[in-house]
Amino acid sequence: MAKTCTSIHLASVWHSEGKKVCIVDADKNRSALAYASRGNLPFPVFPVNSAAKASRSSEIVITDGQASSDQEELKHLAYGSDLVILPTTAKARSVELTVELANLLSNLKVNHAVVIVKVDFRQQKAAQQAKAALENFGLYVFDTFIPLLSAFDKAEASGNAVFEAVDDLGRSDPRRMTGWSAYCSIASQIPCLISKPSSDTNNLNNQQPISA
Repeated sequence: MAKTCTSIHLASVWHSEGKKVCIVDADKNRSALAYASRGNLPFPVFPVNSAAKASRSSEIVITDGQASSDQEELKHLAYGSDLVILPTTAKARSVELTVELANLLSNLKVNHAVVIVKVDFRQQKAAQQAKAALENFGLYVFDTFIPLLSAFDKAEASGNAVFEAVDDLGRSDPRRMTGWSAYCSIASQIPCLISKPSSDTNNLNNQQPISA
């Protein structure tokens, strides 16, 4: 669910900044569509067969994709993306799988970056070690970690962004803005990544397709 959470929250941040943004749900589980159906997100979430319609009406198109180590599937998902974001936890196996996916993306000459998610504030050292390990493989890793918060679960259950998370009594979650600020930080760094000159990235146009 980390990739869908990332897609929803990046879209929410950019929408709050006045950008026309949408999500295309390319996951077989339709996770983003399910998330949106529970609430009232302020931006559209399209099924993958409506991707063409999405691209005509939005400045930023985020594809919420199926994690796959199959090169053909990954090529199809990443095609046309200015940046693929790979969410990973700090656990060893998750880091290993992320390195495998990153290698495939490098072979396809697709620009990509890693965000470490579900970081318990008591385990910052493990997250820093995971970041260092990923960087040793030449991966770009965002400095900001996405914290492990019950506020994200509450937001998912109600189909909203984390800053709107409330408990069963309707009270605002006290740590909701910690999660929101983390995604705001990630979103602010992405334009620099997709505009950075590189022989491994395509030239950008006015529309910014992003995959998570």
